[in-house]
Amino acid sequence: MSNKSTKLWGGRFTEATDEFVEQFNASVGFDKRLFKHDIQGSRAHAEMLAHIGILNSHDCAEILKALDTIEAEIVAGDFEWKTELEDVHMNIEARLTELVGDAGKRIHTGRSRNDQVATDVRLYLRDAIDDIDQRLEALQNAILKIAEQESATIMPGFTHLQVAQVITFGHHMLAWFEMISRDRIRLQQCRVSTNVMPLGAAALAGSSFALDRDFVAKKLNFATPSHNSLDAVSDRDFAIEFCSFGAILFAHMSRIAEELVLWTSTQFNFIDLPDRFCTGSSIMPQKKNPDVPELVRGKTARVYANLFALLTLMKSQPLAYNKDNQEDKEPLFDTVDTVHDCVVAFANMIPHIKVNKEVLMQAAQQGYATATDLADYLVKKKVPFRDAHEVVGMTVQYAIQQNKKLDELALHELQKFSPSISEDVFKILSVEGSVASKNTYGGTSPAQVTKQIKLAKQRLAEFK
Repeated sequence: MSNKSTKLWGGRFTEATDEFVEQFNASVGFDKRLFKHDIQGSRAHAEMLAHIGILNSHDCAEILKALDTIEAEIVAGDFEWKTELEDVHMNIEARLTELVGDAGKRIHTGRSRNDQVATDVRLYLRDAIDDIDQRLEALQNAILKIAEQESATIMPGFTHLQVAQVITFGHHMLAWFEMISRDRIRLQQCRVSTNVMPLGAAALAGSSFALDRDFVAKKLNFATPSHNSLDAVSDRDFAIEFCSFGAILFAHMSRIAEELVLWTSTQFNFIDLPDRFCTGSSIMPQKKNPDVPELVRGKTARVYANLFALLTLMKSQPLAYNKDNQEDKEPLFDTVDTVHDCVVAFANMIPHIKVNKEVLMQAAQQGYATATDLADYLVKKKVPFRDAHEVVGMTVQYAIQQNKKLDELALHELQKFSPSISEDVFKILSVEGSVASKNTYGGTSPAQVTKQIKLAKQRLAEFK
């Protein structure tokens, strides 16, 4: 009995692959996820081979029919994936040959697994980007819904997690909206980088066959064929770019998550989340834990790690393709899944936030949040800002000693610190007056929030 290799690539080999190496080398356990895109690419490639006369029309039709059969088998769970065939490409090609004989052996003419897998991953990622962008749009709409409902709801704004100035809840929601808007712009740029077709680059040098790469690019809806065959098969910067988008998105998502966790705590009690988005404790029956935002915050770690993994994977790789690049898929797939699931979770949860308006108002009235308004008032009375800053600092210190809020101080008490203060000061010392005064473009006044919500809806409608 011969030990000669029976691999599709085994002609040069004189012995079978070591059993451990076969398992170690195989990627079919995870890259079978690409089956639809592998079949999609093979259809276009077969049609191109018929277009240039390498396949006759009968063989091309048989191949296309068989590829449909294979896709149906995989979807139905009837396809037998074989580790000894290494990857998604060779499993599908082997089954194709079983179905159509020699015609199946011709499908690989003019291509390599190097350009094949690079094409599959780009097709896969392009679809994932389109899906995720729709989910992000849904998240933005969810945020806008709350912003519109709470456009005039007063709350404290923080710096250093200390009460700083008074803002509206709607204004805070619009800050979340802007973060996601920039993330979507980054995602669209990644789509541009991804939408370039490697197929036809073959192993690394292009092909001696007169391949019509533009024909295939149009079939697969790529913007253009790749311009350099070495680069096309060997780089994964488009996947790194997606993971970079994911990392920045999760920097934003983790900030939103952290605020949701803080705001639902007993100490803050700013908002309440529906029970269906929370869990309880196995030992403490009173607990209601904000597990969804906590998990999103935690999953940020894996998205960051996936980006670093891909950056490290590509570091110092010589041109062209190296087996290292087999390791690109699991970090990419995991990032796609994590981004998708977390965005969906937030988009489903955020519209149902219950805002505790009375608690927010009480919190806004603590911490002397209108002190800056008093300083601005004095500046408008021609007091130099640094002098006004000192006056307000002393006024706050006095109010603390008296256990009073700024708007609870009498006029004569305020005038101890500056004779420029008059009766009209009380218009801006209230939290309502403070918020209403921030009426510059992009400010926190209810009028500006309403304006920005309208503009945000227009931007969403125009975003492509």
